[in-house]
Amino acid sequence: MLRVLLAGYGYGGRIIHAPLIAAAGLTVAGIVSSRRDEIAAAWPDAAVFPDLATALNHGGFDLVVICTPNDTHAELAHRALDAGLHLVIDKPFAVDSAEAQAIADHARRVGRIVTAFQNRRWDGHILTARKLLGEQAFGRISDVTLAYDRLRLVNPARWGDNNRRGSGIWLNLGSHLVDQAVHLFGKPQTIMADIFAQRPHAVVDDSFHVILGYEAFRVTLRACMTTPAPSPVIAIHGSAGSFVKYGEDTQEAMLKAGRLPGDLGWGVDPVPARFSSADGEIVGEARDIASGPGDYPAFYTGMAAAIHHSAPPPVAIEDSLLVQHLLDLGFASARDGRRLEVRA
Repeated sequence: MLRVLLAGYGYGGRIIHAPLIAAAGLTVAGIVSSRRDEIAAAWPDAAVFPDLATALNHGGFDLVVICTPNDTHAELAHRALDAGLHLVIDKPFAVDSAEAQAIADHARRVGRIVTAFQNRRWDGHILTARKLLGEQAFGRISDVTLAYDRLRLVNPARWGDNNRRGSGIWLNLGSHLVDQAVHLFGKPQTIMADIFAQRPHAVVDDSFHVILGYEAFRVTLRACMTTPAPSPVIAIHGSAGSFVKYGEDTQEAMLKAGRLPGDLGWGVDPVPARFSSADGEIVGEARDIASGPGDYPAFYTGMAAAIHHSAPPPVAIEDSLLVQHLLDLGFASARDGRRLEVRA
C-alpha cells in the first residue's frame, strides 16, 4: 500500500486530497502542516511535520502530494524528487513553463513519476462528454464552451487573490478549463485571451474569456465571479447534436459537507444534461441524459496503478506541460491583445 506524504493542509489538502487519497486505498502516512491538533483529530495515524525537509529526513514515504501555494510548487517538487519519491502537484503544475519543464526533466533523470492533480477530468459532465465524443454523437463539432460562473462579489482573503506570484483566476480555474479542453480535444492551434480584474479592489485577475482555435471549431473558456445566473458549465455543439449541462459537478460540495467517496449517491448529479439531436437541418427532440457520476478518486487509483503496475499516469506529463504552455500563452495574448499560434 502506498504511503503518501501530504505537503499542505489548507483547503485543498484537508477537504480534497486527504479524503480522496484514503478513498483510493492509499495511506495518508504524513502531513506537512502547523495544524497538529486538527490533524491528530482527523488523521490520528498520520505523522505531522513542520516542513517538508523534516518529513523527507524522516522517510518512509512513496509519494509526495504538493498542495501548497503555487509559487512554492517548484522548490518543493525538486526536494521530493531529490529524495527519490513519486510526485503529485496540485494544479497549476507550476507558475510558468520553465519551472514545469525543469520539474519534468528532474523526474525523468531520477526515474520517478510526476503528474498534475487535474481532478476536474473526472467531473461528471466531462466523463459524459468524453463518452459522447467516443460515440461520435456530435458529428462535426462546430462550437464548445467550458465555463465557471460564480457569484463572489467580495474578494476572499486568500493567497490566491493577493498580489503574489502564481495567484489569480487564470492559473487557478483557468488551469482546470485548459486541461479539460486538452483532455477532450487535444492541442489547439491558436489562443486568444482576455484576462482581467473585474471586482472592485481586485489586485489580480478574477475573470477571463479565452478562445482556443482548432481547425474547424473554437473552444471558449470563460470564468466570471459576478454572475447571479450561471451559464452552462459545458456546451458542445455539432452537426449531429448538442450537449448542454448547467450546474457544477457535485463532488467538491459533497467533500465540503463531510461526505466521502463510497457514500450512497457519491458523485451523482441531480441536474441532468440535455442532448438535442439533429439530422441535417432538422432538430430532434431534446432529451435529458445523466451526467456522470463523477469519480475524483479515480485520479489516485490511477496514480497507484502507475507506480505499482507501470500503467500510464492519470495525467500525462506531456499534457501538464502543454497546459502550462497554454497558460503562459494566455497571459502573453492578453498582454499584447492578439491571437497567438501554439507552436510547442
